[in-house]
Amino acid sequence: MSKKLDRKLGMNRPISRRDILHGFGAAAASSFVPSRAFADEVLAAEAAGRPYYPPALSGMRGNHDGSFDVAHALAREGRTDWGPVNEPDGGIYDLVVVGAGLSGLAAAHFYQKENPRARILLLDNHDDFGGHAKRNEFSLDGNLHLGYGGSQSLVSPDHYPKPAKTLIDDLGIDTGALADGYDQDFFHRNGLAAGIHFDKKDWGVDKVVRYDLGGMSYLPLADPGQSPEEVVAQMPMSDAARGELLHLLTVDENQIDMSKAEQQEYLWTISYREFLERHLDIHEPEVFAVLQDLTLDYGAGIEAVAASGGLGYSALPGRGATNLGPVPEDDPYIHHFPDGNATVARMLIRKMIPDVAPGSTDQDVLMAPFDYSKLDQASSAVRMRLNSTVIRVRHEGDPRTAKQVSVDYVEGGQASRVWARHCVLACYNAIIPSLCPELPEGQREALSIGEKMPILYTNVVLKNWHAFKNLGIGAAVSSGSYHPMVKLDFPVSFGGQQFAQTPGDPITLTMESFIHINNQSLSPREQRRLGRYELLTTSFETMERNIRDQLTSLLSAGGFDAAKDIAGITVNRWAHGYADGFYDLGESWPSRDQRPNVVGRQPFGRITIANSDAGGSAMFESAVGQAWRAVGELN
Repeated sequence: MSKKLDRKLGMNRPISRRDILHGFGAAAASSFVPSRAFADEVLAAEAAGRPYYPPALSGMRGNHDGSFDVAHALAREGRTDWGPVNEPDGGIYDLVVVGAGLSGLAAAHFYQKENPRARILLLDNHDDFGGHAKRNEFSLDGNLHLGYGGSQSLVSPDHYPKPAKTLIDDLGIDTGALADGYDQDFFHRNGLAAGIHFDKKDWGVDKVVRYDLGGMSYLPLADPGQSPEEVVAQMPMSDAARGELLHLLTVDENQIDMSKAEQQEYLWTISYREFLERHLDIHEPEVFAVLQDLTLDYGAGIEAVAASGGLGYSALPGRGATNLGPVPEDDPYIHHFPDGNATVARMLIRKMIPDVAPGSTDQDVLMAPFDYSKLDQASSAVRMRLNSTVIRVRHEGDPRTAKQVSVDYVEGGQASRVWARHCVLACYNAIIPSLCPELPEGQREALSIGEKMPILYTNVVLKNWHAFKNLGIGAAVSSGSYHPMVKLDFPVSFGGQQFAQTPGDPITLTMESFIHINNQSLSPREQRRLGRYELLTTSFETMERNIRDQLTSLLSAGGFDAAKDIAGITVNRWAHGYADGFYDLGESWPSRDQRPNVVGRQPFGRITIANSDAGGSAMFESAVGQAWRAVGELN
């Protein structure tokens, strides 16, 4: 791409991005970045009075550079020796938790609740706690703007199972007040509907058509006020493709000669693309191109996602060609903190390590200053050690009779060891066979099967949202673009954070991509594996250029100027994102108890296994439920 175009996109503008020094400690820098010059720069930053504070970092976050190097050396290269092993802590911990995401934090909380005097240590390979419940902070004109870098919301908390409800109650989260903070009239009041984006690169013209093609029912968007006929007529495609797409959008007669029960079973055995070809006679490549990446949360294209999932969860068009009836309505998706479930992580940390931040409520924690230097104090019953990658967990003696386990980890290139009476592995389950080779072979094999979904959650702070208002959209899908989903953040005012009121106010824009490889006859797991490689080998500069280019194509007709209107960019890269649910197209397990996640999570001596992976679901309640189970299994 030319330098002239880069300047037009604003690649040279001094925004909040690539600023990995801001608020970052030298000790942490030396632990995950091999450059001595980098650490020297960090020392200079600290001398200027900027403390260690990861949420303020922008640029590449999530699985940031350095967070996975040791784990990859262990799991991919088979490395086991990191030199002499120190033992920095005296005595023995009652519990060591490997992984400080929501499941690991919940495990520590439940254990402490049952054992108030317990000594607990949490170890995590990232520079911040919370796992996917990541908090992104931006400062614009002296005001703090928050974004979420992963775990979004509490979904239908009134229906949570006992573990999740217990945690919500223990923390004092007021789900009613949280729901009240969501402005459900925002999109209607501002005339912001769903949009379908066509870009010039693929379609010959930059164009936005107001219409919900599927998957945006969780947002209370305005009605586009257009019929399918009017919508299709605006699309830059051939007459043949328009005819097929209009048929798809308007069909209301069952095309499958089966009973409802038979259809439900049958639609799990064919892909959404096969459903379109077989039962709606759709064959035009342009129709498939529009729909290709809209099975977002599945981490696979329409040729590898079951028709049942495409027509159900993804709410893609064509359900009228079945006898399934309308998609059942879900509870409103409105229990969202301004920083997503990072607030829950912060509340857990503050409850277990009170010195880290003042306050006691879900309202005050949002803006509370967090002192990361208090996370790992010898005087504290609960300690958190970041930038620490666990490489080995083993029993001292026979697992059936052992009284303790050793936990080895690498921090800043130095191997260290701690001892514990119990250990909960709340990390990515697929790495557990490398951490704990003494596990039974069948369990190790089951843990290795899961393929977490790579995800890119990008937050872009805009100085205003005039372009969205002018175009009349609040969210848009864009198959083939770097981020197939673009939307204004959830309109939530809570805990001192006030959502944008007028189009001239700054706003956070969320862009989502579930990286995979389409149309190469690959299984969903193969698509995700290749997507992970692509995600990890793409530079932030390339991502930023794609972000700016896509937003220019989407919003320029509304007056958007990428060089002037973008105030900050943070990319949250999750190479190992959503948990594998083991329900991919073509998969069948003899019973629920024989699914790999269930076989893999069995307790082993003084070691138990948590994380959402163990539940086969990326949902909050799954992560918490697995923590509850794992702690309950400790003997």
